[in-house]
Amino acid sequence: MSQRIRVEGYAVVSADGMLADHSGKMPDSLKIDADAQFFTEGLERAALVVHGRNSHEQQQSSDRRRRLILSRRIADLATHPSIPLAKLWNPAGASFAEACRALGVTEGMVAVTGGAEVFRLFLDIGFDAFHLSRVGKVRLPGGRPVFPEVPRLTPDQVLAEHGLRPGAARILDAEADATLVTWTPPQA
Repeated sequence: MSQRIRVEGYAVVSADGMLADHSGKMPDSLKIDADAQFFTEGLERAALVVHGRNSHEQQQSSDRRRRLILSRRIADLATHPSIPLAKLWNPAGASFAEACRALGVTEGMVAVTGGAEVFRLFLDIGFDAFHLSRVGKVRLPGGRPVFPEVPRLTPDQVLAEHGLRPGAARILDAEADATLVTWTPPQA
């Protein structure tokens, strides 16, 4: 994006690359304490949170954060009807830079928290980091994927196809086979 705005994605997925089950619910088996702590720390650093209409981090301070909520139901940008620090954003009508400026965000970290279409959009805009947590003992056949290309491709293949490279794997929970890998562009 710009040198003043850093875009970071945050996702926890099952072994087969799913964010949620077939009904769109994140099962408790994907909720790993160490990952939740990492996610919360990231959101606390964020100048802005970006997500789709079905995503929400469901934390006490959630509605005190500036946020962009993607929506195709508006032309470009609109005030959110119930969240004072939020704007609805249609990327077809306004650029990401315009959306950031509308919320007064000109620098800092932007946390992108999903879902699949939002993550896909930001693969094109450009991630400075994508934090991919994976719970290896969980499979969610027919679930909601982290990227639209999953399961045809793995999340790792999608990230690599967009020029991101994996860092070292960090073990979050050995019993759950939960790991965290941060993917970054080669120059990062």
